[in-house]
Amino acid sequence: MRPVHVLAAAGAALLSLSALSACGKDDDASAKGGSGAIEVTATDSSCEVGAKTAPAGAVTFKVTNKGSQVNELEILAPDGKVVTERENIGPGTGAEVTVQLSAGTYKVMCSAGMTGKGPSQALTVTGQGKAVDPRLDEAVAAYRTYVAQQVDDTLAKATEFAAAVKAGDTAKAKDLYAPSRVGWERIEPVAESFGDIDPKVDLREADLKQGDKWTGWHRIEKALWKTGSLKGEGPYADQLVKDLQTLKSKVGTASISPTSMANGAKELLDEVATGKVTGEEETFSHTDLVDFKANVDGAEKVYGLLKPVVKERNADLASTLDDEFAKVQKLLTKYEKGDGYVAYDTVGAKDRKDLSDEVNALGEPLSKLAAVVAR
Repeated sequence: MRPVHVLAAAGAALLSLSALSACGKDDDASAKGGSGAIEVTATDSSCEVGAKTAPAGAVTFKVTNKGSQVNELEILAPDGKVVTERENIGPGTGAEVTVQLSAGTYKVMCSAGMTGKGPSQALTVTGQGKAVDPRLDEAVAAYRTYVAQQVDDTLAKATEFAAAVKAGDTAKAKDLYAPSRVGWERIEPVAESFGDIDPKVDLREADLKQGDKWTGWHRIEKALWKTGSLKGEGPYADQLVKDLQTLKSKVGTASISPTSMANGAKELLDEVATGKVTGEEETFSHTDLVDFKANVDGAEKVYGLLKPVVKERNADLASTLDDEFAKVQKLLTKYEKGDGYVAYDTVGAKDRKDLSDEVNALGEPLSKLAAVVAR
């Protein structure tokens, strides 16, 4: 679940992308081929977009947060689905995101407080764009298959988890809790593109607002590890399965492109840095390292599918990503225990910093992936 109370310093450290030239404030954006950037200025109550039109193809958005709250940029397709997003843009910081857009009218939205809502401006994309490398089409097709497999795995394991909850079998439910989340965590950016499914299944107690109905994994997590009683949790277990079935029915319609894959990989690393490394995600169960591993695996899967093109276009970046993924995976093995990982509350401050440093070292080059595949 995206954390909505993120330190600005963390956002600044994690959201740098390779510098691209800005297009200014003209009505037409010179964003063709990723050679220019559409300036976006976000505040707590406004979203000023420096262009109303752009040519089809790779479009880069350069966003600056001049507000007092952490912000996010979302690009919404004509059907309302999230094409791509960049979260955790701290006050006084900025970020760039490159995305492949075909003809149509999109919404560029800024969301102060990362609520998934906020002011937006229409962007009309015209033309055909350049031909896409067929290897990237193959990568998208393979990723769709991977996403479907992860959703199926999550639904199957969540169904087992729900049965244990309804049976009042606390020990079994605890054993099944973390494994039921792995598939979800591997493809969370895709799942988030469907709007309300994410808060229904993955909302944390710390992110509840007045009037929110708390459902999903973390509500049951609290019952298992904090209150120690599953009484009354059966309906929430059923709702979790129902919401995941909804995700399964919709996931085939997700908007996926090479750039959305690359941006999603970066989002998964941001999830690690702002939720898993801090221990905020699994407050009661302390199974954060299982989620950590799943996020990294999901990001590495994307990179692996895009790697043939990346290696050809930027061999140095490919080499760096190979090295950094290997370092993070190696560091995670230090905390393995049986088929899982040690409880995160047993990981000391120094070790948490080591994990954070490795994630940041991977996040920086990973942020360049979308620009490379969009060339």
